[in-house]
Amino acid sequence: MGHLNRRSFIQTASAGAACLLTGASVSQAKEASTPESMVKVLYDGLSTVQREVLCFEWDHIDSSLGLLRTRVSNNWHVTEPTINSDFFTQEQRQQVRTIFEGIIRPEWQTRIDKQLKDDAGGFGNSQNIALFGKPGEGKYELVMTGRHMTLRCDGNSADHVAFGGPLFYGHAPRFNEKPDHPGNVYWEQALAANKVYKMLDGKQQKIAEVSKTPREQSSGFKGKDGNFQGISVSQLSDDQKEHVQKVLQKLIEPYRQSDQDEVLAALKVQGGLDACHLAFFTDQDLGNDGVWDNWRLEGPSFVWHYRGAPHVHVWVNVASEASVKLNA
Repeated sequence: MGHLNRRSFIQTASAGAACLLTGASVSQAKEASTPESMVKVLYDGLSTVQREVLCFEWDHIDSSLGLLRTRVSNNWHVTEPTINSDFFTQEQRQQVRTIFEGIIRPEWQTRIDKQLKDDAGGFGNSQNIALFGKPGEGKYELVMTGRHMTLRCDGNSADHVAFGGPLFYGHAPRFNEKPDHPGNVYWEQALAANKVYKMLDGKQQKIAEVSKTPREQSSGFKGKDGNFQGISVSQLSDDQKEHVQKVLQKLIEPYRQSDQDEVLAALKVQGGLDACHLAFFTDQDLGNDGVWDNWRLEGPSFVWHYRGAPHVHVWVNVASEASVKLNA
């Protein structure tokens, strides 16, 4: 029997209900219903040559990169063939696109396509995929990489982690952006965080300000006893906490609802936003305008590190326990 988890059970049940109304078979409905089911369709249709290049064991170790499935970086290629290359058939390219569109909320498709065009010439031109494990036969995950991208589709296979593992996203309409980041699709996230900063009183702002931005790749978990920079959300007033909650919603907004739910569930296990700290880094303030380009929301096993100078890089690492290691 194939791997059946909470997400796939709910989605399969919904597909089955639709079948009662349309007369379609359950298998046909399931095939079209989720990115995970499309991963299996893609996997089943790969040729022997394609599988040799794209497919790996669940815990495959790369000699230079370590555990390949959990690797994250701002610009890397998990395999060599690009999605739009002749290595893939036209049907397979469309399947990959369907998976991508299933992971991203429809409201964000246009914005992320703009980011991909600015940064990499468009979707598929420089992005790559790899498949770990065997869809339908246990744990599996599709990883999609490229400049300013690490995305995952795992069907809840990876234990304890949201999104199937750490993510990366970014955007550079120009490499050295102006202070207001014109055209950057992710700058609104920083503006939301800066609204919280403006709500802080003078004493709170001094606590929240940190003089040096940490190394952006340093997004591993510190645990409940970690030394966190910035101000504890637990020390904020109710209205300030409400705005931090709005920042969190803005951060997870681009992703499908099931991935959003995973983030919130993992955060709840570690104590919610009250267990997190919010830090604003003052050393790389573009235009010296007091609108902080670099900031970080961090908890025991929650890291959302936003680096906006010279352009946007965002590192995301969320789990329900701090023992999960980062491979960056």
